[in-house]
Amino acid sequence: MRTGTVQSAIVYDAGALIAAESNDRRMWVRHRLAVGAGRHVILPVPVLAQVWRGSARQASLARLLFGCDIVDMTEAMGREAGKLCGKAGSLDVVDATVVMTAIQWNAAIVTSDPDDLHALLDAAKPAVRPSLIAV
Repeated sequence: MRTGTVQSAIVYDAGALIAAESNDRRMWVRHRLAVGAGRHVILPVPVLAQVWRGSARQASLARLLFGCDIVDMTEAMGREAGKLCGKAGSLDVVDATVVMTAIQWNAAIVTSDPDDLHALLDAAKPAVRPSLIAV
């Protein structure tokens, strides 16, 4: 859902990385267009940790990382993500981190699981609701 503001940044969740790793054409087109347009592509470290296994089969994923700003998870972000999990009744701290990162950066979220993120966004009640882009 767009709220009338332009979201020039995007945040990837684990599903976006898995799609890129699987050489999903739509994901790669979306990524190349975003990078080419100068959009800020954000990847929270917990998302990377959830997907990265370091095998040679992840060459496509490694290529995708070159176009991403990989952001650390601070203590403050950890606390906010934990509070959001409590509000939403969720155990998925990685998804909560994605949502909190998107809110912080006024970014859209590229995801394979919009339903889980909708529930977290409903609980977060941000002033500007990030849009969800399905992969």
